[in-house]
Parts: sequence; structure tokens; C-alpha cells
Amino acid sequence: MAKKYYAYLILRTGEKGIGENWKSVDPKVKGKEARYRGFKTRKEAEVWLKAGADYALKHVKKLKKGIYFDAGTGRGHGVEISVTDEKGENLLHKTIHPKKLNVHGKHLLLARPGGKDFTNNYGELLALKHALQIALKDAVSNIFGDSKLVINYWSKGFMKEKDLPQETVGLIEAVKDLRETFELMGGKVKYISGDDNPADLGFH
Repeated sequence: MAKKYYAYLILRTGEKGIGENWKSVDPKVKGKEARYRGFKTRKEAEVWLKAGADYALKHVKKLKKGIYFDAGTGRGHGVEISVTDEKGENLLHKTIHPKKLNVHGKHLLLARPGGKDFTNNYGELLALKHALQIALKDAVSNIFGDSKLVINYWSKGFMKEKDLPQETVGLIEAVKDLRETFELMGGKVKYISGDDNPADLGFH
């Protein structure tokens, strides 16, 4: 796996830095109003920090207008989902009550009864569900994500049902219906690299 650098900025204090692994950055941003991103090179991380840690400047190329989704487990508290626009601005408040979002504008999935955590793939699928709901409500034509499993299979209803929890099967069926409605209205769900995804949580 290619090495990643993690840049962060604490908004209240102005403290900033670059770590060579997520574990070194997590304690600095946890529970604080902070901006952070993962980058392939230290130079990219430095440029982002110098530009004010602007999420929209993560990318060299201009991103298409649309809704972007992702999920991750890097903070160690379970699966977290993210839905943003092309500038990295959070959108989950449009479908989830703000009180259910964390300080980063993301939604944490609590463990199932019995203590079993949700999988990252489940989180990606749930994030797409919210992205579809927002797109249908706001008449947005393009949705982007970096999960090929979710985009090419699960959201189209393709799955090995006997190998999946019933809750996941139910979500797959719900997302399939939403995607069909979205596509009938001219919408498209497309793959984008995690390195270019503004909804990317910087960890997986």
C-alpha cells in the first residue's frame, strides 16, 4: 500500500501539522473542530495546509458538480459515513438530524444489538442511500463514490444473499429502488478514486 500523509488543522487554536500515519493524527483531532485529509505525498499535504486546509483544494483537477459519498472506520469508534458536495461541504444534515451528526458533520453507526459492528461496506451503501435521497430532493444529476462493490453490484441488487446479514440485504433492496428512480430521472452513479473523493474520510 502506498504511503499516506495526513495533514490537519485545529480551527480554534490554529495548530496544524502532518503525520505519516492516521494513529499519530487521530488523538490531535478527536473531539475537536478540525480539518484533516490524507495525501499521497508530503508536498501535497503542505500545499493543502498553506491554502488554509480548504477541502475544495484537495484536488488538482476541478471536480464535477454532484454529491460524493464515503465511509470509514479510522477513528476507532465504528463505521462513520460521509456525504458532501464537490467542494467537500457536508450534506448529511439534509437527511439526518444535526444532533445525530458528530463535530465533523459525519454520522457514526452505532454497533448492532449484541455489540457487533457494522462493516465498512455497509457504511458505504448507507452513505449512497443518503446521497440518493439528497440528489432526488435537490435535483442533482451526478453521484460519485469510491466503492466498486457498492456502485457496480449492491446498489444494482447483485449480492450473495445467503452470505449477508438480513439488515444488509434489506438496505441493498432499498438502495436498488432509490437508484432505479434516480436513473429513470436521468441521474448517474459513478466511480471516482478515493484520492479524488471530497467525501473521503482519509481512512478506511
